[in-house]
Amino acid sequence: MTNYLSINKNLWDAKTDIHVESEFYDVKGFLNGKEILNEPELELLGDLSGKSILHLQCHFGLDSLALARKGAKVTGIDLSSKAIKKAKDLNQQLQLDAEFIESDIYSLPEILNAKFDIVYTSYGVIGWLPDMQKWASVVSNFLKTGGKLVFVEFHPVVWMLDKNFTHIKYCYFNKEEIVETEEGTYTNRDAAIAETSVSWNHDFGEVISALIQAGINIDQFNEFDYSCYNCFPNTVEIAKNKFQIKGIEGKIPMMYSILGTKK
Repeated sequence: MTNYLSINKNLWDAKTDIHVESEFYDVKGFLNGKEILNEPELELLGDLSGKSILHLQCHFGLDSLALARKGAKVTGIDLSSKAIKKAKDLNQQLQLDAEFIESDIYSLPEILNAKFDIVYTSYGVIGWLPDMQKWASVVSNFLKTGGKLVFVEFHPVVWMLDKNFTHIKYCYFNKEEIVETEEGTYTNRDAAIAETSVSWNHDFGEVISALIQAGINIDQFNEFDYSCYNCFPNTVEIAKNKFQIKGIEGKIPMMYSILGTKK
């Protein structure tokens, strides 16, 4: 296996400044009170007043801060030092009940000793992790008994297809690491960066079995025929913040969600 942590840290460090300035993330709008969480996760999260939340792979913290705005005490985790610094800066500006820790997911139990009401993670996260059993054990480790996992992710079918959604290019199953050069970023495909990325595809069997084996009951599983984010090429907006791929509108699943409870 490549030194994926170092490679992907460099990738996300390079992306952070571009993302912070992008229309996609609209930091200015967020600072002015814009709601940035989406319907699928909001329905699963419920009332957050007084809840403790661990947000895994939080990038530069916007969703973490959005959760804190709803009354939660939030701890955000990310491997990018640049992203964590920006998250801390934003939190200082907004004075919310949030803290941010630089760490990869698998190392987190070595540096954080706490239990949470909710573990939250969403949108383009598990593809950066090679081992779902280790991931699920980390989720379980940080949940209180009766605590819940709220997980929203892009559908594995999306990751089988090439960048332009014209043909199947990648395996549905986790058979190998995928090493590529990423040019630009999903917020700006013309951005002047070209960085190596290392990722993995994870089928449903791998993800769900890992959670069950880690002691997490699956309470809800949902699939969606749209993306909440306009982060793929050739999209059509079918409704506000609901995007499908032009030419195959409604024909493929694009996201899924899992609500789990720790036994």
